[in-house]
Amino acid sequence: MHSSLYCAAIAGAGARLIEVQVDLALGLPGFHLVGLPDHACNDARTRVLTALRNAGYQLPQKKITVNLAPGELRKEGAGFDLAIALGILAAAGLVSLPDRAPLLAGELALSGDLLPVRGVLPIALEARRRGFQGLIVPEQNSPEGALVQGLRVNGARTLTEAAETFCGMGTRPPAQAPEAVPPAAQLDLADVRGQESAKWALEIAAAGGHNALLIGPPGAGKTMLARRLPGLLPSLSFEEAVEATSIWSVAGRLNPGQGLLCSRPFRAPHHTISVAGLVGGGSPLRPGEISLAHRGVLFMDELPEYGHAALEALRQPLEDGEITLVRAKDRATMPARFMLLGAMNPCPCGHASDPEPDRCICTVPAKESYRRRISGPILDRFDLHIEVGALRTKDFLGLPQGESSAVIRERVEKARDVQRRRFAQHPGLHCNAQLGGPALRKLVDATEAARSRLARFIDEKSLSARAHDRILKLARSIADLEARGRVEEADVDAALQLRCLDRPMRSGPDIGRLTSLQLARNAALNRAPGASSGAILREGT
Repeated sequence: MHSSLYCAAIAGAGARLIEVQVDLALGLPGFHLVGLPDHACNDARTRVLTALRNAGYQLPQKKITVNLAPGELRKEGAGFDLAIALGILAAAGLVSLPDRAPLLAGELALSGDLLPVRGVLPIALEARRRGFQGLIVPEQNSPEGALVQGLRVNGARTLTEAAETFCGMGTRPPAQAPEAVPPAAQLDLADVRGQESAKWALEIAAAGGHNALLIGPPGAGKTMLARRLPGLLPSLSFEEAVEATSIWSVAGRLNPGQGLLCSRPFRAPHHTISVAGLVGGGSPLRPGEISLAHRGVLFMDELPEYGHAALEALRQPLEDGEITLVRAKDRATMPARFMLLGAMNPCPCGHASDPEPDRCICTVPAKESYRRRISGPILDRFDLHIEVGALRTKDFLGLPQGESSAVIRERVEKARDVQRRRFAQHPGLHCNAQLGGPALRKLVDATEAARSRLARFIDEKSLSARAHDRILKLARSIADLEARGRVEEADVDAALQLRCLDRPMRSGPDIGRLTSLQLARNAALNRAPGASSGAILREGT
């Protein structure tokens, strides 16, 4: 007696179809599971037989052989239990095998109850892609699977309920997708006192999806600014929400009954995190923080305190938007398209940028050692280097001033709309930070004066081609915020000040250069106070 039905295995951030082949033959009674199962999967022999017995099924005394195909793919976890159990019942003739059997996923308790599993959303997406019309999962996972349209998702509390639904005799209606829950109130940028230059720079970063590094003394508000960046970003599109939610589902981070993620992820791992925790790894392979931050923000506070290996591991995913993990027995590619936001002090004591030079007690070798913790290639991948000066008394004792996150977000969304129209013929591009190669040369329309200004700066500083491209993309984002079709020389000047690679290591007065530049730029454009993001710099910092 033989039966064949299907389940799915988690592979990276997605799922792969698995055929469960069950054979009952004459011979010494026993249970043999093949197909490269791991320890958790191999334990299905005990779980399944005990659950079947406690559910009231009497199996014939025969030799049971279960094969999980394809055999070269390692099977990990307990999500195959339900498919194995129903395959055995079908092979024994205790349940009928429908013409178009649904896909199955679920872990069995010894009592016969179904336990939730991770990765149901990518499993449901794979089921629809493969042409399945139904999916049976544990009841706790059914709202997650119901997010996929065009697929009938049934939840079951026990093995008996799952068997009835599998045979078409179930009475429970299909699961319904949970209603979208509005995102919780986000932190408001207006709560940050002073720091108008830093706020303006964050707006530019949000408009173009650029990586940014905040440099300033302790207590200046770097963490407050960073935690308010998600409130400046546009809402997730449906496709982006599905991508991000699938990763969280694979990682087991979704709450029972939770729908699609409504707000962009914000991840802030501690600086003691391991390389595997940051980029992903383990056995089985799990997404790391960079994948959990996909389509959102990864905030690395106290950047120089992170391990050298962890920082260097960011170089490839920052360029490619994905990470390929290769282990002895596994290989997986996971998406990692995120904005990197770092924060650091200018020196070990944090007061090198203070206007009063006596406050810094660090020696020159200590400063050199501190700055060498961040390599040049990693520093080069930050498009903006934002100096966050020490707050003055009138800043933190006065009433909150400045624009709210909602007002700034409207401007950011307008700039992103401009970029989406610009990238309409280039699938895969969503913001200026993703531009590269021929698309960068074709889509960034800069004046001759702007290009000459940038070329002179690159030659003077002997910067790389990557630095040239990042400055040009940054200038394009500034122009988009100002609703200009072409990048002008003033946009390049602003981008140069925001990305001057030696400014983080200098002492304090450089923060005034950015402010002075914007004041001159605003005056040249005859802009009224409060008319746009740059105008708030009239008040200084």
